[in-house]
Amino acid sequence: MSRTRGVRRGPGMRDGVRVEGGGTRSGGFGRARRRSFFEDVYAMVRRIPRGKVATYGQIARLVGAPRSARVVGWAMHGNPHGARVPWQRVVQQGGGLSPTVCPGDPGRQRRLLEREGVTFRLDGRIDMERHRWEP
Repeated sequence: MSRTRGVRRGPGMRDGVRVEGGGTRSGGFGRARRRSFFEDVYAMVRRIPRGKVATYGQIARLVGAPRSARVVGWAMHGNPHGARVPWQRVVQQGGGLSPTVCPGDPGRQRRLLEREGVTFRLDGRIDMERHRWEP
């Protein structure tokens, strides 16, 4: 199997999750395919409106995996959808920005959020009381 962007690929795999095939051997005809955890994360992040943010843990809880905040971070790091998933709106628990989210441009996430109207406190963290997304 080859690895692309840290996600396992190969026969029967999509986004690191085994999917049911369509052949008679696997009995896959008529079975509904389950989206991968990563795709669930991307769908949830797409729902965050401009000017609002959510934490990695909050996204994990919303997709039904409350102890998977770190895996949400992995999903965001491997985001294959580019700007269609507003990655900048997912932040650390206390409103902090991850220093490794954009290694070549550490201020990019903050600039993108400020353009959306997100305000920061003097300590550099987001004002979560004002900007936390509550679906």
